[in-house]
Amino acid sequence: MALSATIFKATLQISDLDRNHYAEHELILARHPSETDERMMVRLLAFALHADERLNFTRGLCVDEEPDLWQKGLADEIDVWIEVGLPDERRVRKACGRARQVWLYLYGGRAVEPWWQRNADKLRRFANLRVIELPEKATRGLAGLARRSMRLSCTVQDGEIWLSDEEQSLAVTPRIRLGPGADQS
Repeated sequence: MALSATIFKATLQISDLDRNHYAEHELILARHPSETDERMMVRLLAFALHADERLNFTRGLCVDEEPDLWQKGLADEIDVWIEVGLPDERRVRKACGRARQVWLYLYGGRAVEPWWQRNADKLRRFANLRVIELPEKATRGLAGLARRSMRLSCTVQDGEIWLSDEEQSLAVTPRIRLGPGADQS
């Protein structure tokens, strides 16, 4: 018997001063049985950073041909493709060929640096790709915010992110690996 997804509901209040996006979003996230709270919350953070009325969570881990989130245009073309984790370089290459913009949110602690060293040169050739690394301490903290029913507030200013619920607050300082403002170290 196959395990079914666990449903999470989130009310996400976003104040993104960098993009001038201020809105409240009622979201339903389906967490695949093999997905961790950390990964699910990284998907939620990615939504907050790109929030738009046409941005949607996909079937994700269940379907190889879909990203974690995407935003499609009126003609069903893929405007934004968002992946989280440490995907195979071939998957990223395919995404760059299919979407106008591709965003990759890396997380995974010490596994990120070896992944980046293996893939950086291959990924630098894609002008439509942005790669952002999320610190391990922050993504673990995100997992601590996971509840079946969540009410979260997200503020983004000057590239800094603050996410909070009624009990705790978390600061996230992403590292830009590829794209405008990339850290060249």
